[in-house]
Amino acid sequence: MNGTTHHTTGWTAKCLEWADKSHVLAVLMLLVMGIVMFAPGIATLQPMDRDEPRFAQASKQMMESGDYVDIRFQDEARHKKPVGIYWLQVASVELGSWAGISEAQSQIWLYRMPSLLGALLTLLGTYVAGLAFLSRRAAFMAAILTGSTILLGVEARLAKTDAVLTATIVWAFAVMLHAFQQWRRDDRIKTTDHAMPFGFILCFWGVLALSLLVKGPILPILMALALAVVWLLQRDLGWFKTITPFWGPILTLLLVLPWFVAIMMKSGGEFFSASVGQDMMSKVAGAQERHGGPPGTYLLVFFGTAWPLAPLFCLSVPFIWRHRRDAVVLFLLGWILPFWIILELVPTKLPHYVLPLYPAMALLVCLAAERGMISVAGWGVKLAMAGLVLPVIVLLAGLTGGSLWLGDQLPVMALLVLLLALWPVIEAARALHKGLIAQTGLLAFAAMVLVSVAVYMAGSPVLQSIRISDRLAQAMEKPDCGDKHLAMLGYSEPSLVFLTRTDLQFLPARAMVSFLQQPGCRIAGVTGNQMKDFEAARLAAGLDLVPVEVVKGFNINGGKRLEVSIFARRDNHALEQKPEASKP
Repeated sequence: MNGTTHHTTGWTAKCLEWADKSHVLAVLMLLVMGIVMFAPGIATLQPMDRDEPRFAQASKQMMESGDYVDIRFQDEARHKKPVGIYWLQVASVELGSWAGISEAQSQIWLYRMPSLLGALLTLLGTYVAGLAFLSRRAAFMAAILTGSTILLGVEARLAKTDAVLTATIVWAFAVMLHAFQQWRRDDRIKTTDHAMPFGFILCFWGVLALSLLVKGPILPILMALALAVVWLLQRDLGWFKTITPFWGPILTLLLVLPWFVAIMMKSGGEFFSASVGQDMMSKVAGAQERHGGPPGTYLLVFFGTAWPLAPLFCLSVPFIWRHRRDAVVLFLLGWILPFWIILELVPTKLPHYVLPLYPAMALLVCLAAERGMISVAGWGVKLAMAGLVLPVIVLLAGLTGGSLWLGDQLPVMALLVLLLALWPVIEAARALHKGLIAQTGLLAFAAMVLVSVAVYMAGSPVLQSIRISDRLAQAMEKPDCGDKHLAMLGYSEPSLVFLTRTDLQFLPARAMVSFLQQPGCRIAGVTGNQMKDFEAARLAAGLDLVPVEVVKGFNINGGKRLEVSIFARRDNHALEQKPEASKP
């Protein structure tokens, strides 16, 4: 990165020197740095409602039922997304089971492995994309900036589609960028041979197939928007033909069609009506599941979800504007702007929707830095410096205040690690003031590693009040009365299904009393706000019960404090013990 790294000293200078030596070493460094970034907390973080346990439970049911075509959550068809992520999760769990991991199907971290792999591949894809027009060092830094973003770190730890989807998008655009740049180079030297390496073409059509199986048409939509922008301003898509041989679409169809045909036959067309007619169109027509927001929402949350990339991108905006007709800048803007505008206009707003655009932003930052055109003078750089430091301070205050308000123990170790993270982030701000963009990025990466350790590894296990499903599952497991039948009244988070069993029932008050009157071992949970109706139904049925345990905590989805009483009966005899409240 010309003009930005020659004064870099210490470990950051060594890191850049090693990355410069060879592609193999750069890739190995990215893999190691990515694992250090994404691994903390992946096994200790509880299943995060609501999407993650829905995906994991559906994958779990595939293994329980042996049906790897249909997608179900308990008895409900789950036809909002294609099958790709479920197959990847199943493969991860089966591999873990083969390796001897105990109760592999119940280990949420195994379901998260595809997301971790997707995040690592996103780093490598950003690096490969950058090599089309950047030096090795600048491409390496673009990957580091992408990997350091809060949003990618979150998605790397959740058993969902978004990290894998982002990886497929980055690799597809990496191939497109190389084809685009080779076409431009060949034009300059008057060469007519525009052939792309076979490996690049195979990669393009392979990741397109995977992306279609993971999240449907998102990648084709992004590609179409970017191609439209490039064509409108350059009137030339000849470069795209170099990666579209006749066998490419055939390969993709051969990989994708079998499952789509199978699910159409099995569901009678219900999958397509649910995924397109209900899921996709409902997001366009209104705010789905109360996840709404006005236009500009993504721009506002960008400064939090894209930290520490966001301040650097803001400093790069003047360069982007002045060079908006530059071929590479134009291509990257085609990747970012049309899809971002569409997302701002769609009523449904979820932060992870813009994640596939962050690698393109990191590439633009490193392009501006390599050309020495990131201004570090004036009030803009002061705001950027504050933007680097402030989130860590806010996190410190939020973790301290939140734990006190929830009534949890103070996460002392997490707070100490966060205090330690202030040192590299302050050094990053100082490096930015000197114009050392690469050093800024590496120091911000170091800060983000410490933040990850603090939040996911040291902080999350201490905040017991928000681990409601985890503690409920333990409470429902305690009564020793043989083969259990489980039911819940008033609390229906998917994480409880994953942590207990697939046949967990969610019942109203009268049905819950009937459930408890049936023979066998019956374990039931009733929330405080449903206790009045439950007690009325219990008294009407002449059922004598006292809770064996009371679990108290805070449901982060509903944003409310929660109290759940656990009742147990065996062959019409109540199992009684002094109900001690399970507090954080």
